[in-house]
Parts: sequence; C-alpha cells; structure tokens
Amino acid sequence: MLSDKPFEVPAYLLERVADLSPSRIAVAGADSAVALESARAATEAGVCEPILVGDEAKIRSLADEAGWDISGFDVISSGDEVESSAKAVAEAKRGSAAALMKGQVHTDAIMRAVVNRETGLRTGRRLSHIFHMTVPGSDKVLHITDAAVNVAPNADTMIHILNNAVELARALGNDCPKVAVLSATESPSPAMPSSLQARDVATRASAGEVPNAIVGGPFAFDNAVSPVAAARKKMDHPVAGAADIIAVPNIETGNALFKMMAWFMSATAAGIVMGATVPIILTSRADPPEARLAAAIIAAIVARKSLP
Repeated sequence: MLSDKPFEVPAYLLERVADLSPSRIAVAGADSAVALESARAATEAGVCEPILVGDEAKIRSLADEAGWDISGFDVISSGDEVESSAKAVAEAKRGSAAALMKGQVHTDAIMRAVVNRETGLRTGRRLSHIFHMTVPGSDKVLHITDAAVNVAPNADTMIHILNNAVELARALGNDCPKVAVLSATESPSPAMPSSLQARDVATRASAGEVPNAIVGGPFAFDNAVSPVAAARKKMDHPVAGAADIIAVPNIETGNALFKMMAWFMSATAAGIVMGATVPIILTSRADPPEARLAAAIIAAIVARKSLP
C-alpha cells in the first residue's frame, strides 16, 4: 500500500524561486548533517543566505566533509540547544534574519525561545503549524492545520489557526482560500463535540473574524475535498468538495492525515509555523529532502510577501 513514487518539490514553488532574492534564514542547531544539508539545498536553490548557529567547530567540520564552502556565511557559536535557539531567535528579533529553521534542536526548545515575552517573536496571534501538501505531478495544494503545535485547540485558538493558514495561502497566491473546519460529520451533534466547535468556528469566521477566506464547517474529510462526495450528500456550500485548507480538530487527526498522504501518496509535506514575526521552518530528520527544500522556499516567499 505504501507509495513508491518519488517525492517532488512542487513545480510552482520552483518557478517562484527565480523571482526571489535570498532571504537570511537563521538555522538553530546547524551542527548536524541533516540541518546543514537543508541549509545547503535552500542556499543552492537561491532562496537562502544561512546564518548557522551551533557548535562552530562541528559546523565547519561537517561542512568541510560535505564539500560545502561556508566561508561567506555567518556562523554563530553556541553551546546547548537552548542557547542555539535563543541566538537564532535573537537574529530574527533584531532584523538580521527573515526566517528561522529548526536544525538539531528539539521543537520545544526553539518554540520556547520564540514565545519568550521579552526576547521572542510574539505577535497578537497564537502560533500554529501548517503543512503545505502536494502530490507528485500536481500543483494542487492542500493545507492541513494544526498537526504539530496546538494539541486540542479551543474555538478561540482555532480562529488564530485559521487566520495563520489563510495568511500563508494568500502569500502563496490564493487570494481567497476555502477553509473546511473538520469533524467526522457534516451535521452538528452533541454526541460529537468537534462538530459543534466546527460549526461555531465557521460561524464566527464567516461573521468577520477570519477575513479574506470562505469558511465552512463541520465537514467530514470526504465532503471537504471530493466534489463527488459532496454532491452525493447534496451539500451546496462553496467549500464543499473544494477545500484549500483543512482545519483539524486536534493534533492526532492532523498528524495521521498528513502522514497518510505522505506515505500512501508520496505527498510532499512542507511544514511552516505562522503567527510569529517571521516564518519558522520545522524540519525533521524523517523529512525527505524535497519537503525540507519546499518548506524553505515557502518561508522565503512568506518573508518577502507583504500582504494588505
């Protein structure tokens, strides 16, 4: 059942690379082969000017082993992952970096540095994670949120999650994305609390709390993405069968959904955290190189894009 198709960087993202000047991206924990590989790929694609933060001797040694000349880039020496995260965030705080990339540090470490009230990158919005999902041979994008940061968001947090996802979709060229707030049914029921929350979130969003988008819910997944399934259920909402963004009720749903697409469909899952003053690339050692490069390109686009 597992797909054997190779992962792909979406063609439309690669086309956008030609229009981008490199963004300075601070890599927290650059002292690992995977982190350096990610930074190098983004640099060679023309979207990244890396700021490498971590054990300086190890960074330089790994770069030499890989045959990558980093003499023209900033290398900032640090000790443990807490210090690496803090120093990378500091680069963004003072405007030297337009984006962050998680390297050989735990997600908790870099996120604690980002949300620090005095030295972090807070805005008035909650942080949330979005997976930009594409399958081989297609530039159709499905955003899944939140599958990595917010575990069981309440309705207020969901409004933030939706606004972050809409901002990302608009930065990538979708001026009015269609958002499906997910449950396991399209009929609100007290027996399924997620369906009631989805209804309430969709109502609030449509009343103006999530501008520049069309939001509906609750939707079961098939009714959100399949015109055939939506037609069989006689659903005439404009989001039905045409969702660009899937807002999941909890992290377990999102995690399972994106991993099923990745392993069964060879979908490229490029993960970005929005809601801070700069986009944050959350890489994983399990990510294929294509997903890490796609995420870097997306972060560079967001960093350069000024939305009205």
